[in-house]
Amino acid sequence: MSGSLPYVLILYYSRSGATATMAQQMAAGVEQVAGMEARLRTVPSVSPTSEATTPEIPDEGAIYAELDDLRHCSGLALGSPTRFGNMAAPLKYFLDTTSSLWVNGALIDKPASAFTSSSSLHGGQESTLLTMLVPLLHHGMVYAGVPYSATELLATQSGGTPYGSSHLAGPRSDRSVDEHERALCVAQGKRLAKLALAMQKMREEAS
Repeated sequence: MSGSLPYVLILYYSRSGATATMAQQMAAGVEQVAGMEARLRTVPSVSPTSEATTPEIPDEGAIYAELDDLRHCSGLALGSPTRFGNMAAPLKYFLDTTSSLWVNGALIDKPASAFTSSSSLHGGQESTLLTMLVPLLHHGMVYAGVPYSATELLATQSGGTPYGSSHLAGPRSDRSVDEHERALCVAQGKRLAKLALAMQKMREEAS
């Protein structure tokens, strides 16, 4: 990435690797759109014990997000495994630190989307996606799901919802992201990038 192009921030938390794989496929979709880059960022784990610490740089994968990554993005994709039908605590913790962006309206009229993974088919994928959009709406973002023009929604036997891409990881979280799930992630990333370009132009014309 050159750093000169606008970017879609793909911000995720992944415990077993599936959500990270989905994030990479979302990035591939974003970068199919000329004039838009993908920026992958993750968040550190949180712990109920105050003594627990996390290294400043992750051992592998994307680096940790900073508020400026969110402040300057043209679009946002949030990714998290399900936790009792909601996003994982590390991602929620990061979003809880974004009040300064809310005060300044930094994310208003920017497109956003979400994706998730669960160990069981009915493990709360859709409720996780719906609850993930709530803070985005408070920030004034415009939520974009996956339309049925992505025909894999009709063919999938595992993950995939109109609220956002999803993955069935299996009871041991060892099931790979399959062909339909990957295609839906790519389609979602591509749609988000197109919307980000269009809405950036709209914001520029309004300013």
